[in-house]
Amino acid sequence: MLNNIGPMGLILIAVVVLVLFGRGKVSSLMGEVGKGINAFKKGVKEEAEELENKTAADAVDVTPKKKDKV
Repeated sequence: MLNNIGPMGLILIAVVVLVLFGRGKVSSLMGEVGKGINAFKKGVKEEAEELENKTAADAVDVTPKKKDKV
């Protein structure tokens, strides 16, 4: 379905969106989309760091404990 949309179709869609919502509304919407993308990237980065730190903390003590000779 989307394979048939050419450059003129995209321009027509953009013009219709601008007419319906106005430049200010579209601008604020794109700003919100940008904030959402940045928040998603930040969350992914924090999750990766947390997982890396957890893995590093779990891998610290891997040696078996010495048993007392009886």
